[in-house]
Amino acid sequence: MNRRDWLTVFGAALVVPLPLPHDLLALGRRLRARATPAGGAPLQVLSPQQSELVATIAELIIPQTDTPGARGAGVPQFIDLALAEWLDIDDRQRFLAGLAEVDARSRKAFGHEFTACTPQQQTDFLTLLDAEVAGLRDADKQGTHREPTPSQGFFRMMKRLTLFGYFTSEVGVTEELHNPIIPGRYDGCVLLEQRGK
Repeated sequence: MNRRDWLTVFGAALVVPLPLPHDLLALGRRLRARATPAGGAPLQVLSPQQSELVATIAELIIPQTDTPGARGAGVPQFIDLALAEWLDIDDRQRFLAGLAEVDARSRKAFGHEFTACTPQQQTDFLTLLDAEVAGLRDADKQGTHREPTPSQGFFRMMKRLTLFGYFTSEVGVTEELHNPIIPGRYDGCVLLEQRGK
């Protein structure tokens, strides 16, 4: 399955309005500059076990194909920095509570933590979780708002952070979006077919 199919399966849509506000992009660039792949800066919020869970889920959202996936782009380190410096305390606590609930639900469904599940079990679990989040969106559209469980709120936030972290990384910009870091010229009206991916 290619990356585009994975993104479709998980409904990974960045909900931040486009074009992104300048301040948000600047903040993302500052965080991205400090988020280096494994072996870089020490973790600030996540424990090593939590970081591995985040990395596993991020890699399932954007897997390695002919280009690096979320791990290779340093997304787990980006998320740890975002938790430490970007998100407020309440959002950080919701993220961590949801992360814990993912493991609790995994133990209940499969008898062990998420990272110890088979790849198929992990995919099935995230597909179910994504369907639950989609159900919440549908309920909101119909005017019957339901509060998300911790794992549902976590997964919604996790998808956004994964995509933002990936597509602000050098790998995401140059190898996926095929945008040069220093463009030669700007063409504001180019057909999508001419841009590549």
